[in-house]
Amino acid sequence: MLAYHEYYSSSDYQQWKGDWELIGGMPYAMSPSPSVSHQSAATQITSQLLNTVNAEKKSCGKCTILMETDWFVSNDTVVRPDVLIVCRKVNEKVLVAPELIVEVVSQSSSKRDEVMKFELYQKEGVNYYILAYPEKRIAKVYVNSNNGFSKMDDFLSEQAYFKIKNCNFIIDFSTVWR
Repeated sequence: MLAYHEYYSSSDYQQWKGDWELIGGMPYAMSPSPSVSHQSAATQITSQLLNTVNAEKKSCGKCTILMETDWFVSNDTVVRPDVLIVCRKVNEKVLVAPELIVEVVSQSSSKRDEVMKFELYQKEGVNYYILAYPEKRIAKVYVNSNNGFSKMDDFLSEQAYFKIKNCNFIIDFSTVWR
């Protein structure tokens, strides 16, 4: 017997109530709400990235730092990264690949973040992908090249440096974890 799976589009997605992501036409619930450690890590990372943009307005003027914002990848894929940087003009919807994405990994999202989104972000040309694990107090940082993502390093309390367009971003992981 063949299994039947419903297929949804971004038009369907925009009608849904609650917190969802849509990957390859399949819906994924984003609940329960993130833990305090999860939100704290995302906020700390966002704050550091915003400090760079604010300090380097001239060279980073086109970079936008966003939290929990939908990225409309295609007609059947809409994801909501915890933190993202886009260094191109963005209207009210993110329709272009971000330069950097941070996913704060929780037990309920690990497979989606480590496998599905890893492959999606790699394929879509995201330059940097950070998987942050607040309970383990570690971040795995990947950089995209012609061969796909390769690991830059694991960061516990070190500083990570990212060159994006004319901006030099720094994340000091010693201040990220609770």
